[in-house]
Parts: sequence; structure tokens; C-alpha cells
Amino acid sequence: MDRKFIFLDIDGTLVCAMQAPSEYVAQAVRGARANGHKVFLSTGRNMPIIGKEILEVGFDGVVASAGGHVEADGKVLFDSILPEETVQECLHIFHEHGMYCRIETPEGIYTDPQMEALLQTAKADPANSELIRMQKEIEAGIAILPYEQYPCKGAYKICFTSRNLESIEKTKQYLDGKFVYAVHPYADSGTCFNGEIIPRGIDKGRGMEMICSYYGAALQDTIAFGDSMNDCEMMQAAGLGVAMGNACEELKRMADVVCGNVWDDGVYYAFRKMKLA
Repeated sequence: MDRKFIFLDIDGTLVCAMQAPSEYVAQAVRGARANGHKVFLSTGRNMPIIGKEILEVGFDGVVASAGGHVEADGKVLFDSILPEETVQECLHIFHEHGMYCRIETPEGIYTDPQMEALLQTAKADPANSELIRMQKEIEAGIAILPYEQYPCKGAYKICFTSRNLESIEKTKQYLDGKFVYAVHPYADSGTCFNGEIIPRGIDKGRGMEMICSYYGAALQDTIAFGDSMNDCEMMQAAGLGVAMGNACEELKRMADVVCGNVWDDGVYYAFRKMKLA
């Protein structure tokens, strides 16, 4: 098989929320690399919270912060921070509409205190790996800092929660020109709606393009695995888009292939079926 460039989302794809990769999945990644393929993380997480147990599996690079930070072979290819003026504009609009925010920066993660309280009571849709991960972070006691400690030096990404969809829709009239909204699946009886805003032109798909350019590779030789709507651009840009069995229905519809669930080591079995490892 010709060399492939494989991009793996983390939460809901590589691992179940806040867990270490299974030995099967780690074996698949290492086997693919041993066969000459390149394997990259492509995640909404910022670098400080990717986790040692994930990085120790061994990867050729990473697209982090949903495309805001890109590395290959230990070299930083791209690093884009939203100007503080833009961050404050977004926070003001979200807060004006009764929404709570999570700011992800090179230094760490900062949230409105009301967001944590809402997350603790939210009923997560099984396909909403982003909400489940944030809930697991709280349970695990991961250091998420209050907004009052935010250093105001810009941010990679802003996530949001709301008690209703109407508020989210109203903010789009102010921000839709600058950002793509990724609103994640919500339970039928949901009282918590969550998502993130991704700067237009900076996303996982663009990060994948940068890495291919670095290696002189073609996008047709890429394979992307994901489960949520912040994987949308990556899935559309890839030569082969693979949605997890636990992915949201919208992503499954745009994928070329649907593999097994994350909790059934879907990545491992997909790698075997494709003869990558």
C-alpha cells in the first residue's frame, strides 16, 4: 500500500472520554507507523490537556485546538491565537445572550463558574463526546481555572454552553461572518446545549493540508477519523473520511466509511480492514 497520512480525533474516536488509549488502538497506531504510514492526532483539545498517556503511543505530529496549532516531526508549522480584542467581543456577545464560555489558551483553560454548574447537571447525548469529556474533566479534578484568572493574552478557541438553542442562534448574526459554529448533539430532553466557534479558515482540515504540504503529500492520500462536528472540515478534505459508529448522524452522512464504536476499538479494526497495520 502507498504511504497514507492518517489523522485521528481523540475524544470519541481514539479514546472514550478522558480514558487512556486501549492497547489494541495503541498497537494499531504503532503498527501503521512501522508499515511506513504517518499518523497524526487531530483534536479540539489544546496541547496542555492532550495527555501524556496519549502522546506516549507515538505520533508523527498533531493538529491541536481544532486547527489553531499544528506540529509535524516536532516542528511547529502553525500557531494562531485569537487577538484579545476578538476574544472579548465574543465573550461579550455570548454573555449578553445568557451563555457561558470556556476559553482555551496556551496557558490553560478558563471557564465561567456557571458553566461548570450547568455541565454537572447536564444529560449528555451519547454521541456528544465533547460534553462528556468536559464532564469527565470535572469529575477527574483536572485544573480548569475560573475566568477571573484568565491572563487576557488571546486564545486558541472559545467553547460555549447554553440552556436553549435560541440564544445560540441569536449570536450568529454577530459572529457567523468570522466563525464557523460547531453545535454538538444534544439529548431529546436536553437542558444544556454546547458547541464551539472555529475561526473561518482555521480548522482541522486546514491543519491537515499544512501537514501534507510539509511532507509534499497529496490530500488524496489522507485518511481522517472523527466523531463530532468539529471534524467536519477534516472529513471533507480527506481522501477517505471515516466516521466512528458512535459519531453524530450528521458526520456519518458526510463520511465515506463508518467503522465501529470507540468503546469497541473501532480504530483498531478499521486499521486492520484497511491493511494499514
